[in-house]
Amino acid sequence: MGDPPPDPEEPYLLQTSVNCDLSLYEHLVNLLTKILNQRPEDPLSILETLNRTTQLEWFHPKLDTLRDDPEMQPTYEMAERQKTLFIRGSGGGEGEQEMEEEVGDTAVPNVMESAFYFEQAGVGLSSDESFRIFLALKQLVEQQPVHTCRFWGKILGLSRSYLVAEVEFREGEEEVEEEEVEELTEGAEITDTHGEEEGEEDEEKAADILPKRMWKPPPVIPKEESRSGTNKYLYFVCNEPGRPWIRLPHVTPNQIVVARKIKKFLTGHLDAPVISYPPFPGNEANYLRAQIARISAATHISPLGFYQFNEEEGDEEEEGGPGRDSFEENPDFEGIPVLELVDSMANWVHHMQHILPQGRCTWVNPFQKKEEEEELGEEEEKADEGMEEMEQEIGPPLLTPLSEDAEIMHMSPWTARLSCSLCPQYSVAIVRSNLWPGAYTYASGKKFENIYIGWGHKYSSENFNPPLPAPIQHEYPSGIEITEMNDPTVEEEQALKAAQEQALAAAEEEEEDEEEDEDEDLDD
Repeated sequence: MGDPPPDPEEPYLLQTSVNCDLSLYEHLVNLLTKILNQRPEDPLSILETLNRTTQLEWFHPKLDTLRDDPEMQPTYEMAERQKTLFIRGSGGGEGEQEMEEEVGDTAVPNVMESAFYFEQAGVGLSSDESFRIFLALKQLVEQQPVHTCRFWGKILGLSRSYLVAEVEFREGEEEVEEEEVEELTEGAEITDTHGEEEGEEDEEKAADILPKRMWKPPPVIPKEESRSGTNKYLYFVCNEPGRPWIRLPHVTPNQIVVARKIKKFLTGHLDAPVISYPPFPGNEANYLRAQIARISAATHISPLGFYQFNEEEGDEEEEGGPGRDSFEENPDFEGIPVLELVDSMANWVHHMQHILPQGRCTWVNPFQKKEEEEELGEEEEKADEGMEEMEQEIGPPLLTPLSEDAEIMHMSPWTARLSCSLCPQYSVAIVRSNLWPGAYTYASGKKFENIYIGWGHKYSSENFNPPLPAPIQHEYPSGIEITEMNDPTVEEEQALKAAQEQALAAAEEEEEDEEEDEDEDLDD
């Protein structure tokens, strides 16, 4: 297929190019204008160079400065995007109403105040970036039905980084998520019954009956519901302030279990595949969400007494319930002196639930039978007895002091210090996590904040080695019933046939001899 014929009614020089909207007439006009403006000494010798530069200037219309600097082009485009963050509604009474609403209660966090305290400890981002993040969070609060919002931190990537916002929606405003996929066990039972029905129908036709499959896949551990456990909060991410916020999906226990076994660098693209062993069930968005859940559960801490349990749920733990999973701010908290916060880790507590080895904060028995499946045969009940004997996983409860955390190869998991040892009365307490490098917490009076800035990797005293593949399965034991025989040769078939004929002839002779003997006995 060739190019379409030019329009005869359109002038030849005004016909646009196939690759762009530029016509030859416009290009010649720009070229002659450049020559007349610059007036080079030998325009004919540099005509080709002028031709190329004229075409480049056409495709880069924003480079109108004296010096061409193409490296600043991405920065210029990002600045164009971030202009919208600095624009607010103006005009008479509407502006005054908006200002009154902003002065009142708002879900926008005070990022600049936290940045000020973290800056005293040499932690955090620049004031310029912090203010742009503050405006981006303000834009997120205006777009979503947000009840509480917090700047979680920044996870670095190879090509782009992620800014993470921890959000809690208002009650009844959360979007309905996709329906959960049916468990593999149910699918396996359906296929088994279907196979049994087909087998009963084919029993009369087929002589050989296939053996019944006794193996069943392990049940899928259900993920925790929204507003509980690892899915207590929602997380939105963006690469730069001004870009759209993208909501991360809820995390599943299987994703957390596999994320503990691998270590990957993030690329900055949520749809990028995660190539690892063991295979990760999801893309980079799911892996990022799993790492956020792990970091939050291990590094989100607060001063002792800032949170307290609800009095209505005080007797649940004593009565043998699942334990307390919620708390509230203590209105009578007056703060802990900075020197005491630095001297003892018992003055700090975890206010995020511990993630069990199962991948959930609350343990569930995956082999627990449903009420509808109680009528099982005796054989199936005996086979499932061993599976049901699983020990319940128990982790540390909420508001556990940091002094009870396990050591890391004879090293403390936390390091506490003052922001300035020369003026302790005006300093803030800084706590750094040695288990997750990049996680910091400050406390000063009644204020505290957690932040994470790092690559999303857990500390390891040894070099990371991926797990070895599973061992090769043993061959099925060979025997006479299942061993295949080699096809006989022509000589062997002829010898077998001759032996069968001889045996048949010998049997006939024996029968004739027996009949003769019987006749003789009758004659006698």
